[in-house]
Amino acid sequence: MKRLLPMPSKHLFARLFLICVFLVAPVLPFGPREVSHEAMVVAASREPVRAAHGMVASTSKIASTVGVSVLKRGGNAVDAAVAVALALAVTYPAAGNLGGGGFMMIRLRDGRATAIDYREMAPAASHRNVYLDRDGNLVKGEGSSTIGYRASGVPGTVAGLELALKKYGSGKFNWAQLVEPARRLAAEGFQLPYNLTRSLRAQRENMERYPESKKVYLNNGKFFNEGDVWRQPELAATFARLQRFGPREFYEGQTARLIAEDMKRNNGLLTLEDLKNYVAKERVPLRSTYRGYEVVSMPPPSSGGAVLIEMLNILEGFDLLHMGVASSERYHLMTEAMRRAFADRAEYMGDADFVKVPVAGMIDKAYAERQRRGIKMERASTSAEVRAGRPTGYESEETTHFTIVDAAGNAVANTYTLNDSYGSKVVMRGTGVLMNDEMDDFAAKPGTPNAYGLIQGERNAVAPRKRPLSAMTPTFVMRKDGTLWFAVGSPGGPTIINTVLQVITNIVDFDMNIQQAIDAPRIHHQWLPDEIVYEPYGMSADTSRALTARGHQLTEKPRYMGDAQGIMIEEKTGVRLGASDPRNFGEPVGY
Repeated sequence: MKRLLPMPSKHLFARLFLICVFLVAPVLPFGPREVSHEAMVVAASREPVRAAHGMVASTSKIASTVGVSVLKRGGNAVDAAVAVALALAVTYPAAGNLGGGGFMMIRLRDGRATAIDYREMAPAASHRNVYLDRDGNLVKGEGSSTIGYRASGVPGTVAGLELALKKYGSGKFNWAQLVEPARRLAAEGFQLPYNLTRSLRAQRENMERYPESKKVYLNNGKFFNEGDVWRQPELAATFARLQRFGPREFYEGQTARLIAEDMKRNNGLLTLEDLKNYVAKERVPLRSTYRGYEVVSMPPPSSGGAVLIEMLNILEGFDLLHMGVASSERYHLMTEAMRRAFADRAEYMGDADFVKVPVAGMIDKAYAERQRRGIKMERASTSAEVRAGRPTGYESEETTHFTIVDAAGNAVANTYTLNDSYGSKVVMRGTGVLMNDEMDDFAAKPGTPNAYGLIQGERNAVAPRKRPLSAMTPTFVMRKDGTLWFAVGSPGGPTIINTVLQVITNIVDFDMNIQQAIDAPRIHHQWLPDEIVYEPYGMSADTSRALTARGHQLTEKPRYMGDAQGIMIEEKTGVRLGASDPRNFGEPVGY
């Protein structure tokens, strides 16, 4: 698994997960009436951050602080989201971006919800076989869908932020004001933390081949050290142009021309016309319930919402609580739900503007009942026998998510990405803009695994102006009175959906608070390859033996998954509870 940034000390996670497995697991099977709140608190590495008014949870404390500053000055959650997203392009370059895309879920205090789709689009010059050689095999290295100038889709981040601000901003901040914190961070610099310097050094092999990338991220081969002040003058100049001329400058102005010229010099697919023609879209969120609590999540071209809801619907038919949070029974059932939903993902999901996607059928509870009938408690299914079902009706692990709740109760859950860590590894000359390698999220060769081992079908084949399938899953969950309970999302490629799934079930089924739910160990299964991925120190030997006895295959090497960022509203007080994943270096900031 590639990581956004180097992980914290393994000893920290050893302590955290041993506490979760050996202190929580023994008490839960006795039933809900016998589990005290105190027992659950023991399992958390820390309490959530508390704030009376507004909260921002992101993977960068600097960016979170930028967002809270906007909230303090009267901005709403959408205003703050624009400022945070732009700041992350400076402080968290592995995934924060101007040259990528993503999805923003917005829920207003009156209960209305919407989805902003600013996913990248395939350039007009792309086609179904653009990444195949003469023999029909996938191209490797330069010219492939994973690295270099031909790997990039048309970036959507700037257009998506513009659309969100125009329709749902407070009106108290204009575009230029929200760009300013990011411009200042790029121009004046910020002190590099140890983890970011390690992350930049780890990119040496890939970035040395591109002069602009070597200059910006590798300090011309001299490398940056912890404590250095990192300035990005060309990126600052790009932000200054965006301030002066507005968001369309990125698609029609000097920045667009610089990107298009550099692409042409290096045999890239993307043109000035592609940039001019990019459109962000507003879409209707998917809605369902889990044990009576409303779940609102992202529709296609993200597969996240539909696959998440299908799994929740399947699990709703089982009493997870009495099985125990870390029991082999729970892990068995979650794996079987994941296996079935990811099989459907591979068969049916794609850009709904281009292909017919049976979302209504996939999230139907009657369909989940049919899926449940094939699950046997005593033994595992195999992915060879579990094919896509027949519902009726019709990303990268290097992603980042942030969640915001303002004083009025408006909320944003935003996940965006460059796909791989540092995207295509190419900085566009004269702009400071790092581009995505999002074309790998298409099925470059349908039926062949992508960089994350995901099998994808014809519905996600490359086509001009099409948006690639994604696993990003920004999600809201409401209390039974209709008020916002919590919002959450995560990076992690295909593990995103299962991370969000487990956070939700940890809260709803096991009464965890938002920090405990994010801290708890995770598993992952994506249909193919047919194996359970689990985390270091996250599964006892007894549990792994019980799963193996049922016929499950466990991965040889455990790994950490996700970087969830969530906010929960405390029921009696309305206090915002912010939580950042201990698997990375985020820190919630509130006021």
